[in-house]
Amino acid sequence: MEPYDHGLLDVGDGNHVYWETVGNPGGKPAVFLHGGPGSPSKGARKSLDAGKFRIVIFHQRGCGQSTPHASDPAVDMGVNTTDHLIADMERLREHLGIEKWLLYGGSWGSTLAVAYAQRHPERVSELILIALTLSSQREIDWLYRGVSRFFPEAWARFSAHAGDAPDVVRAYADLMENPDRAVREAAAAEWCRWEDTVLSLENFGEPAVFSGRPSDDVIALVRIIAHYYANAGFVADLLGGAGKLAGIPAAIIHGRRDMSCPADTAYALAQAWPDADLTLVDDSGHKGSPAFREAIDSAVRRFSP
Repeated sequence: MEPYDHGLLDVGDGNHVYWETVGNPGGKPAVFLHGGPGSPSKGARKSLDAGKFRIVIFHQRGCGQSTPHASDPAVDMGVNTTDHLIADMERLREHLGIEKWLLYGGSWGSTLAVAYAQRHPERVSELILIALTLSSQREIDWLYRGVSRFFPEAWARFSAHAGDAPDVVRAYADLMENPDRAVREAAAAEWCRWEDTVLSLENFGEPAVFSGRPSDDVIALVRIIAHYYANAGFVADLLGGAGKLAGIPAAIIHGRRDMSCPADTAYALAQAWPDADLTLVDDSGHKGSPAFREAIDSAVRRFSP
């Protein structure tokens, strides 16, 4: 599925966001919000029915084909926050002449989708939220400390690399700002090793997202993630703001075995949002499974024109 249109959109602050459109130019508008933050996914092109949807894909600030690239330590991360990403989405929507679009987001992309929908509910037709997280401090504390109860030896290594700092996420964020590339590479490698460990008990998906020396894309990914999560995702209480989503239909698909994003957040959001239907997939973790994929396809069919 090659894009029929693409470009770099000037969003201010010296940033240009890469975007492309695939699928049916006359189809129902839908935007794919990638995870990470900082991890553009090729899976975006398989997420929705290309015959029925006008699929908008963009790379969030600092990663992928957007410029400048966060692997460069000189790039200012102060202009890379959730508020900036929401504003970028609005500029892109207006640039493409879209009145309303479906939001499709997985992992961090689900946080961005909910934050955008609470800010601009009139611009959202539906949401499909995969492996949901709301990037609350509670969830961040779980992922970067609480889940260590299952992986104590891996946690000891991850923590030691950051000097056993009380705030390990902030410590890694500081390491990723070091002008010495070797320091950033080593920190990125340890961060990815920990992320892989948390997902290591899953039965489906790739066994590791990282191997070998960190590339520029991996360095940018870790720098962006650590920057966001050291600042609680730059979001307010999204669960508390669920009332702002009233009237917007949604499908939430979550793996019951997801160790990185436990299912209680997805359940709590569905309880607070009557228009959202939650599907918990028993055999799936964060990476999904065949049954997980079928649940997503079912949601896509439900919201297809």
